[in-house]
Amino acid sequence: MKIVINIILLALICLFSYWLVNSISEPIRFQEVKSKRAIVVQNKLKKIRTAEEIYRTITGEYAGSFDTLSLVLKRDSIPFVKLISDPDDPTNGDKFTKIVTYSAAIDSIKRLGINLDSLRYVPFAPANTTFDIAADTMTYQSTLVNVVEVGTPWKTFMGDYGDPRFKKYDAFYDPNKMLKFGDLNKPSVAGNWE
Repeated sequence: MKIVINIILLALICLFSYWLVNSISEPIRFQEVKSKRAIVVQNKLKKIRTAEEIYRTITGEYAGSFDTLSLVLKRDSIPFVKLISDPDDPTNGDKFTKIVTYSAAIDSIKRLGINLDSLRYVPFAPANTTFDIAADTMTYQSTLVNVVEVGTPWKTFMGDYGDPRFKKYDAFYDPNKMLKFGDLNKPSVAGNWE
């Protein structure tokens, strides 16, 4: 009888030890996974933002789809404008010569290490999960401006940690909140992590 009680007590000690270790290690694992994945997704969003800015330089607006973004950046050219004036002639300070040269956009994209074919896909997400992308125009301070918004909900790339129960480990964590750059309601391309 004494042996049975000792075995039951040993089993309970093991069970409580497991619960204790798990209650300490789970928040640590969550924070490690969250920060690692957030950095990778933020870097991908920064590449998309760079591609959108190049697209805007070419077309004057933002791309509303990854297909359009990819097509233009693969086939079109970036204009480079150089203004030249005569520095020795003080009377012609307002007269400039404008020289426009063009460079293939794909060359700049490759130099920046951006892969247009995989740009749309969210890291750590299920296969073929893409970022949400939207572009539009809006009136801001009596001026028509182009706006863009690209992002994905946290739960998309957090895997098992995309569950709302992990809010208890981080007061600011909301798996339904978007990790994004840009805003369709104001002219900004800043990331909400910056």
